[in-house]
Amino acid sequence: MDAPADFVEESDAGGRVVRFSGALTLARVRDLPDRLSSIEGPVSSIDLSGTDRIDTIGAWIVRRFAREHDARIEGASEDAERLLAEVDRADQPVRMRPEPLPSFVRVLEEIGAAVSQAGRTLLGLLGFFGGMLVSIFQVMTHPRRFRWNAVIQRFEVVGVSALGIIGLMSFLIGIVIAQQGAVQLQQFGAEFLTINLIGRITLRELGVLMTAIMIAGRSGSAFAAQIGTMKLTEEIDAMRTIGVSPMEALVLPRVLAAVVMMPLLGFYSSVIAIVGGAIFCWISLDIPPVTFVTRLREVVPITDLWVGLVKAPVFGAIIALTGCFQGMQVEGDAEQVGLRTTAAVVQAIFLVIVIDAFFAVFFERIGWI
Repeated sequence: MDAPADFVEESDAGGRVVRFSGALTLARVRDLPDRLSSIEGPVSSIDLSGTDRIDTIGAWIVRRFAREHDARIEGASEDAERLLAEVDRADQPVRMRPEPLPSFVRVLEEIGAAVSQAGRTLLGLLGFFGGMLVSIFQVMTHPRRFRWNAVIQRFEVVGVSALGIIGLMSFLIGIVIAQQGAVQLQQFGAEFLTINLIGRITLRELGVLMTAIMIAGRSGSAFAAQIGTMKLTEEIDAMRTIGVSPMEALVLPRVLAAVVMMPLLGFYSSVIAIVGGAIFCWISLDIPPVTFVTRLREVVPITDLWVGLVKAPVFGAIIALTGCFQGMQVEGDAEQVGLRTTAAVVQAIFLVIVIDAFFAVFFERIGWI
């Protein structure tokens, strides 16, 4: 058994020397630190030639004593010298609070981090879209692998269950558009142009756009949360283990349901909004429904309907892809599910508005105005 750690004080021609003996280890130091603290005055050197063993605690005690008394260390073995050097390198003051950065540098850092994150997300979405195209090709070559039941279930979740909230929202939006438009047009004695405003803006833009925002908040978030929870509970890993492709089983049904249902929901939303505007015009502007419908047919070109129907499936694909992609990114803990669900909704709405702006320019260029 190793001897307890101990030391003696001696004096020679060079000054006072502290000679250690025994095992400078956690189990054998005992009251050595307290006894060392009682030594006062200068110490010229510390002699470790009499020590049996030394560990990190012993090396830290020796190094601290040497620093306090400005003493040199002698007689240490090769292993002890290496340990003392490591302890000396690690024994640095720790800053409890990091040095604050200048405001300008901090803003640049946050902007750079946001741009970098946006770039990684965009690349990830493009890769995810490529993986979905590969899965579509595989399903087309092997039709029996397509899951019709999952698609029909998603039809109900994305479409049928959303009819109530989308109808209510669209009805109220139609009333608001009619009321605000009528107030402004009354200044010029052109209240009848409220019909033009309601018909064109709902069929061309607001019907499908507000539907896309509602689907992003309702179904896109659900896609992210469902797939994220499955990722967290390792159900997706289990699917891969038994040879089931998560892309075919989870992503394709959701994307297909969103692509198919968005045009129908967009048209439904536009019609309900027009109905709301017509009721407001009937009550507040004394425009009967027959006159409203006749005027609507005269001023709203069929291209406005095609614009909405062309944009709708693209918006549906973006919403479903973003939700599924963010769900697949969940890792670590349950907090990630909430963060990715929020990211799915925000990114889907942002991309929908950006793509809508591109569509506006495109349709203007081809003459659909």
